Amino acid sequence: MLLDTYGRQAVDLRVSLTDRCNLRCTYCMPEEGLDWLGKSDLLTDEEIVRLVGLAVGTLGVREVRFTGGEPLLRPGLVSIIAACAELEPRPEISLTTNGIGLARVATALRDAGVDRVNVSIDTLNPDTFAKLTRRRRHQDVLDGLLAAEAAGLRPVKLNAVLMRGVNDHEAADLLAWAIEHRYQLRFIEQMPLDAQHGWDRSQMVTAEEILALLRTRFSLTPEPSSVRGAAPAERWLVDGGPATVGVIASVTRPFCRACDRTRLTADGQVRNCLFATGETDLRGALRAGASDAELAELWRAAMWGKKAGAGIDAPEFLQPERPMSAIGG
Repeated sequence: MLLDTYGRQAVDLRVSLTDRCNLRCTYCMPEEGLDWLGKSDLLTDEEIVRLVGLAVGTLGVREVRFTGGEPLLRPGLVSIIAACAELEPRPEISLTTNGIGLARVATALRDAGVDRVNVSIDTLNPDTFAKLTRRRRHQDVLDGLLAAEAAGLRPVKLNAVLMRGVNDHEAADLLAWAIEHRYQLRFIEQMPLDAQHGWDRSQMVTAEEILALLRTRFSLTPEPSSVRGAAPAERWLVDGGPATVGVIASVTRPFCRACDRTRLTADGQVRNCLFATGETDLRGALRAGASDAELAELWRAAMWGKKAGAGIDAPEFLQPERPMSAIGG
């Protein structure tokens, strides 16, 4: 098992497959992009499958989500997923994507073993999409959502980040659209994980503000806390249900106490927290010939040292040097 000193067990593994992305979201990276990892720095397909197999077979992981950057840019994505779907015990497999290219591979992903997808979409307006992402690919995302639904990758979950003065006025419209299409929408507070280190808490649209915007059109009833479990999103029944909406308040109402995640970066580093400033190198040990038992011990030690919380409100909080695209969302 992957335990920490506070009694939490990590059963949810987030695996970043690449730090590259085909969008340039203003809250994530600069317009010119970043210095991407070299091919030799990335874990190979075989190394990823070995480490996921170790997590599932030895360390108690039950859920695996593949992320990026943009995971659809990983050439071996389908074969990696297919190999992980054959592991015993078979983990729940999901994928977080920006949706570009999803229309082309949704059926192949389902056939390989993906159970569901999370798609990032912050706006219903193509011009606002171009302003936020610096790319005119809005229709590609919509096509990807339709393909995911048609392929049976349900429930299709949507992630949205609201930016003050840019798309925050669309909160209720996004929810109405999601309900119409039977998507499950979750709003996420903007987090201090941008490559530019330009995050400004005073400009962040908070969870309370998001809820106030939604309540201009909908009644919201909180789900019982027992339903949430270790999920990051607080959920509300919309107009009495059955539709729901979630808010992930990573900054203003952190859920560290119930966190059950462990993270593997595209270059083979274990991160015990999204906001961790340190990492444990599994890639180096793996390539030096470490056994599965030795790799498992390194992973256990990394998780044992997990802090009680991210400490965003603490005066000593430091934003991680590595941006979201390298860490994996």
